[in-house]
Amino acid sequence: MQIREATEQDIPEILRVLKASLGETSSKKTESVWRYKHVDNPFGKSLVLVAVENGSIIGVRALMRWKWQLGKDVFSTFRAVDTATHPDHQGKGIFKKLTLRAIEIAKENGDSFIFNTPNTQSLSGYLKMGWEEVDKLKIRAKLANPLNWVGNKRYRHYEINNNSSDVQITKLISKYNDLKSGENKLFTLKSPEYLSWRYENNPLQEYEVKAETDFYLAGYIKQHKFFKELRITEHIYSDDSGLVKISNAVKKISKKFGAQVITSTELKAGLGFSGNYGPVLTLRDVNLDSNLKRELLQLNNWSYTLGDLELF
Repeated sequence: MQIREATEQDIPEILRVLKASLGETSSKKTESVWRYKHVDNPFGKSLVLVAVENGSIIGVRALMRWKWQLGKDVFSTFRAVDTATHPDHQGKGIFKKLTLRAIEIAKENGDSFIFNTPNTQSLSGYLKMGWEEVDKLKIRAKLANPLNWVGNKRYRHYEINNNSSDVQITKLISKYNDLKSGENKLFTLKSPEYLSWRYENNPLQEYEVKAETDFYLAGYIKQHKFFKELRITEHIYSDDSGLVKISNAVKKISKKFGAQVITSTELKAGLGFSGNYGPVLTLRDVNLDSNLKRELLQLNNWSYTLGDLELF
């Protein structure tokens, strides 16, 4: 068995393995979606490894590039995402071999760490390979206006309402990054290219986007059995005025879609409650300073939006 880095020519065979292993229903498995996630990512092309036997790809492991910042320091990291072993070759330890090789490459290249939010079935496997639990993600939930709960059954389309010019959105994001760097917590380094890629042109999930000169907001509806959740995945602001506008925009979106519950991370307006209700955030040290590693194993040293860590 050979472990090697994948090329773009391998994409059709990688998709074949993903479909054979995971089926067609778990997520879209097309070349355009793969390229969106692993080629067009503004943070850079993913690290994709494949296991090859008798000239055929039998396993794949993809780590998406991600940039985090703490103070003035920017960290090149990886987000562990797509992985699959062909059903005819399971039980050979392919997932472990691919993952350990990916760690070696990341270490050689000077990348800082790997992070993800594994499900309960795969968590133990990651822990055996050196991943460590940070904590369950902290999420804030609040009830929307009760008037949203009745009489709003019509289907509503998601809209992109970005009223900022390129210069304005660049200035807003620069101020936001400066604001976040002053908090001395780890945050995803944002850019206009990131927002366009992550929310406005995402083939896996549509988002409602509202943006003006002093705020950027993105979210979508998660339909549960008995209620609709408005999940706020991104909220960028430069001052208190932007935060007020975000709060007003959230109310309008919840009314538009008839949401009963609103979830977010940092948004505090309105009655609600917070707790560690999200998936478990895990961290795999690659080239971290020991003191920084200890800091990053504490969730309160992370400043994240739901969009930074949700699966897509």
